[in-house]
Amino acid sequence: MFVFFLIVLVITVLLYFLSRKKYNDYIEPLDGREYRLKNIMSIGFIILDKFKYGYGTKYDRNLQTKIVELKGHKYSLYYLQVHWANKITFIFVMVLFLSLLGAAVGSFDPAYIVFGVIVVGAVAYFMDNELNEKINKRRLSIQLDFPDFLNKLVLLVNAGMTVPMAWEKIVTDNKKQTVLYNELATVLADVRGGKSETSAYEDFARRCRIPEITKFVSVILQNAKKGNTELVSILRLQASECWEMRKHAAKRLGEEASAKILFPMMLMFFAVILIVATPAVLAMRGI
Repeated sequence: MFVFFLIVLVITVLLYFLSRKKYNDYIEPLDGREYRLKNIMSIGFIILDKFKYGYGTKYDRNLQTKIVELKGHKYSLYYLQVHWANKITFIFVMVLFLSLLGAAVGSFDPAYIVFGVIVVGAVAYFMDNELNEKINKRRLSIQLDFPDFLNKLVLLVNAGMTVPMAWEKIVTDNKKQTVLYNELATVLADVRGGKSETSAYEDFARRCRIPEITKFVSVILQNAKKGNTELVSILRLQASECWEMRKHAAKRLGEEASAKILFPMMLMFFAVILIVATPAVLAMRGI
């Protein structure tokens, strides 16, 4: 049993030293807070390369669609490779831990092996599910900031500015570092870099994937192509709708916060009952 642990350990160490230099530059740009196993992620990359994994399955395409929303289309393939390498590295670390635990308790029976397979599968599932949680958190952040941006845009356009001028002023004057304002700054940088306004706005809608922003971009593009004397009134109406959306989002956040504190409160409740009831039970038993 201890021999199995040593085999896994030796394989892990060999893979690390064989891959460390080769993939160092590839891994360096990653955020260590987001990828906690960044320093040993080269293990996952070398395994993917050895098996010549092509990232062409339906599962990979679904993953890449999520990654496009989080990281943008330009680097989506890179982050797909990073996601796989991170997952494989986590699995290797988990197998190493389980083999050490099995060697320590002296048990590698079928039940323990099944338990290990379940744990490894759960790790893989939760790492994929983490992408969904990041997307939901990102969309919620956008939904909370968008009504404020839209109100500013309506005021500036109503004052006589064009939409691009108002957009630029809002981004330039902004002091927030939020998802929405980072996306707005990306649109401005794309336009300044030579991309057409139509393409920049459409890419903005695709990155955000929020119905309200898709509707907003449609209105802006229609105004740019055909002209629309009622642009301000349409945007003002949408701003009102978005404030309602923000209220619902804030309400949902409150409900989620209440659900999160429910379990600690139950623990405290049972602890109080235990403290109060223990003396009475002891007294009844004459202790």
